[in-house]
Amino acid sequence: MQYRELGRTGILVSELCLGTMTFGQQNTEAEGHAQLDLALEHGVNFIDTAELYSIPPRAETYGATETIIGSWLKARGGRSKLVLASKVVGRSSSPWYRPGGEEARLTPRQIRYALEGSLRRLGTEYLDVYQLHWPDRKIGLFGEGGTTFTTLPDTDEVPLEETLGVLGDLVAEGKIRHVGLSNETAWGVAKSLACAQNGAPRVASIQNAYNLINRTFEIGLAEMALRERVSLLAYSPLGQGYLTGKYLNGARPAGARTTLFNRGQRYEKPGVDVAVEAYLNLARAEGIDPVQFALAFVTSRPFVTSNIIGATSLEQLTTALTSVTVRITPELESKINAIHQVHSNPAP
Repeated sequence: MQYRELGRTGILVSELCLGTMTFGQQNTEAEGHAQLDLALEHGVNFIDTAELYSIPPRAETYGATETIIGSWLKARGGRSKLVLASKVVGRSSSPWYRPGGEEARLTPRQIRYALEGSLRRLGTEYLDVYQLHWPDRKIGLFGEGGTTFTTLPDTDEVPLEETLGVLGDLVAEGKIRHVGLSNETAWGVAKSLACAQNGAPRVASIQNAYNLINRTFEIGLAEMALRERVSLLAYSPLGQGYLTGKYLNGARPAGARTTLFNRGQRYEKPGVDVAVEAYLNLARAEGIDPVQFALAFVTSRPFVTSNIIGATSLEQLTTALTSVTVRITPELESKINAIHQVHSNPAP
């Protein structure tokens, strides 16, 4: 396991980060604890969660993942050796996020409410990274609208200055150490960095989807990440499991996430299956496990600081953790890019 600096913070995080969104629905508390133990045994020091987890979001499971991580931290200790990140939900009409069914917004009052809940469930006095799960302003999210942006929405927005201002107060109070973005655009990153010139905390990271069938981060955001040292924390490195090939031709394996929850629409667009087959064939021709192939590609990108992996079994997690032994050679990268040229970003 290698370690990389998170933004300009001086904090070193493992090149693989343990994603935890299955804890509380697909995984029990005991299974979550076992995953955390195994990840640490392999050198992972970075754990990512969110107030809305587990996935899919439901009132009954809101905060369940943080609660499981909190019970593990209480039992195992060692909080100071970990880099712990969580997220506050962006604008949402789901009634269970805020008291009285109030619409969730990234206002100072609501951010303080959300953070206090996360700290309580996690049993910690501070978060190393507190991320805005998605913006308050209206943009295409989670594959909606592809990569296009054509008109300004006619909805009100909580100004980023206001949101980042309260996060700066929370940094000063010692409740969070650093600030991150998620599901954000190049404009959002640039605007956030501009706010830092006026006293707001400098964003350390951006957590966006990045994988073989969605490399849209490379269009604008990768240069931003490298030049400004805003770390990409890549989520969905397996394209929600579609890059394993288990969903090819409409297959729905028992117990798989899309089988259980029917939430794979981002990766069910025209052209996805043929692209997945091309990458699977390349991995097999190279003698590389397809899961490790897809993960190693993401981890090897120079603008990726940490690759967020997730699993529902220890066997799956072991495969993911040992992907760090796979090297993407220049020759293999050329073959990957040849496929990408023909099948570019079918699941943005």
